Amino acid sequence: MTVTEESAPRLDAEKIRKDFPIFEQTVYGKPLTFLDSAASAQKPSVVIEAEKAVYETTYANIHRGVYKFSQDATEAYEETRLKVQKFINASSHKECIFVRGATEGINLVSQAWGRSTLQAGDEIILTTIEHHSNIVPWQILAAEKGAVIKVIPVDETATLDMDAYRRLLSDKTKMVAVGHISNSVGTINPVKEIIDLAHAHGALTLIDGCQAAPHMQIDVQALDADFYVFSAHKMYGPTGVGILYGKEALLDAMPPWHGGGDMISTVSFEGSTWNDLPYKFEAGTPNIAGGIAMGAAIDYLLDIGYEAIQAHEDMLRDYAMEKMAGLNSVRFIGTSAHKTALISFVMETAHPHDIGTILDRQGVAVRAGHHCAQPAMDFFEIPGTVRASFGIYNTKEDVDRFIAGLQKVMDLFG
Repeated sequence: MTVTEESAPRLDAEKIRKDFPIFEQTVYGKPLTFLDSAASAQKPSVVIEAEKAVYETTYANIHRGVYKFSQDATEAYEETRLKVQKFINASSHKECIFVRGATEGINLVSQAWGRSTLQAGDEIILTTIEHHSNIVPWQILAAEKGAVIKVIPVDETATLDMDAYRRLLSDKTKMVAVGHISNSVGTINPVKEIIDLAHAHGALTLIDGCQAAPHMQIDVQALDADFYVFSAHKMYGPTGVGILYGKEALLDAMPPWHGGGDMISTVSFEGSTWNDLPYKFEAGTPNIAGGIAMGAAIDYLLDIGYEAIQAHEDMLRDYAMEKMAGLNSVRFIGTSAHKTALISFVMETAHPHDIGTILDRQGVAVRAGHHCAQPAMDFFEIPGTVRASFGIYNTKEDVDRFIAGLQKVMDLFG
């Protein structure tokens, strides 16, 4: 999937960088080199201003007021839902549920679908390289229902063993929950094949798309995903808002998870009835300004274009890995042939936290640790890695400063 600079669609990262106010400052007197977008991406001015404008001009609670501010806020919030529908190619806006983030989306499915569906002995399939958010909710559910969790192994490159997956599937499999892209090692999983094989055995699928949404076009209908989750904050939007996509028939059949205002049709002490989709799963006052600003983030990404984004980020990844390969102390963790713009590595002579600290003094922000993926670290028999992850605002100069920082680590630790 390597893309050369000559064949790549043009993305002017220096121009894009000017859209992000945070890059106007320095860190320890050095330019900020932010290589931790996989954890949470920085925010462009259009997103910041969109959220600010809500509080300054049209803020009111939504779905409930007959006055102009409430109607305007409702219209802007629901406009984001329509943008999300188009963004992921959902068949209906009813299939796009606002949540606080992907973690809440996974918990919603595990509880609302799982509690009403799973029986003792049923099986849930995960992968070795899942984020904790796509492990722990299923463990809680399995413990409650007496279900069994099975795990797809990976090889030494962190590529899923698809033959092993085929052997794990059976008529007991009820859910296959897989990350579209690994947050810890960057592997792009073959989710379409995973979904098709699960469906052939009568199982449902949930895809954690947190690491995919900033980097590639998502088409839930083409994937035939039953559920798909992602968070706004990783795709240059605000924190505290994300999306759960679910096929309408599945969402219709699921009971609510949270109870409260807006998710009801009628309430009495004799009993209550539920609102229609999507509101059945949206109890209480949501992150209104964040939801509206998420729409601005979607517009911003689509204006740049995913072909240009992926080509630019792949170029940076390849450039960085080529430079890093010349440092004899570096060992890459996760070298799948299908890999996003994320590099996870260790150095023989320095602990990941020491590397991260030294890089920070050079103005370079990376993540060091297990990346909420301890089973993946256990597989590679390491406590953690250093992770450099690229975004639309990164440049070759960022890579060069990163490499210079690693050279400083080598000079200090030998």
